[in-house]
Amino acid sequence: MKIHSATFTCLLTLAAFALTACSKPTPPDEPVRAVKVVVMATDGMGSGAEYAAEVRPRVESRLGFRVSGKLLRRMVEVGQQVKAGQALAQLDTRDLVLSVESARAQLSAAVANRDLAAADFKRFKDLREQNFISSAELERRDASLKAAQSQLDQAQAQLSAQGNQTSYATLVADAAGLVTAVDAEPGQVLAAGTPVVRIAQDGPRDIVFSVPEDKVGMVKIGSSVEVRAWSKQSVYQGKVREVGAIADPVTRTFAIKVALAGGDVLPLGSTVSAAPRALDRTGTNVFKLPTSALQHDGKNAAVWVVERSSMTVRLQPIGIATADGNEVVVSSGLAQGMEVVVAGVHVLSPGQKVTIYQPTATAATPTSSASAPNVK
Repeated sequence: MKIHSATFTCLLTLAAFALTACSKPTPPDEPVRAVKVVVMATDGMGSGAEYAAEVRPRVESRLGFRVSGKLLRRMVEVGQQVKAGQALAQLDTRDLVLSVESARAQLSAAVANRDLAAADFKRFKDLREQNFISSAELERRDASLKAAQSQLDQAQAQLSAQGNQTSYATLVADAAGLVTAVDAEPGQVLAAGTPVVRIAQDGPRDIVFSVPEDKVGMVKIGSSVEVRAWSKQSVYQGKVREVGAIADPVTRTFAIKVALAGGDVLPLGSTVSAAPRALDRTGTNVFKLPTSALQHDGKNAAVWVVERSSMTVRLQPIGIATADGNEVVVSSGLAQGMEVVVAGVHVLSPGQKVTIYQPTATAATPTSSASAPNVK
């Protein structure tokens, strides 16, 4: 009996060891993370709204022939400066010359008919004075003379019109300016009015940029705009001349045109930045955070907020208004005095225990702070 009891005891011991080996180990406690935080406080905006803009001519004409024909040659190229009255392109005038000759022949025939009608009228007038014909016959000759004179006037007008058509075969600049584009090449058959050359007329130029729909209502005609040339680093002052009435169908933005003050002229097509004073938020008190504090879930932005009572972190969704230098401006979700984690956000989880990181004296630089920095 004693042997059986010892065997039974050994079996129970082995079974206990087996169950212990098969059970899952107790997971280790989650480590307490040291995090760097900032205490939320309002701070002034350090930069205003700036938009990329382009210098465009106040007036840009698309010039084309007033008659149809084959383009023989074009005398200007893109970027060339032209003067008023300068020839830009030439059409083939052979058909136009034939039309002028035809009109001239019709005029000669009309002159001959008028002269014949005038001679008949004079002869019948003499006969009427001698009572050889009736008054009705003289009136018919007078009507024939007036009809012949009208045909002559018509032929003269037709010849003048054909002469004008011939002169229209030469395309000339209607004002001095710069050729910005060419839309036709020699050998091409053009219909009347087809654009051949685009010319930016000399004179005032506009600074053109686009603003989103939620900002266009703040920009008023006559408001000030600061224009900065990227190439020269020069600053110019301008005023809003025109605000777009409808949105661009692709970008859904509204075009703003600014006239420079004092007759300042910038190169056409150059890139500048425009800062409307109406959209300037410099000095406005806002909440700002470094980009390292942001946590994205694919749709919305959030930050980790430290709960001092339990020394744990929770995820707080926020709204982002814009950027200010290397920081983001928070529009919603935060309140004064909240402690927000700004470093190590990628290793945190909701409810995790944390400690506030305190830099050591040896690692601290003369410009660093021994305590958690504040966003002011």
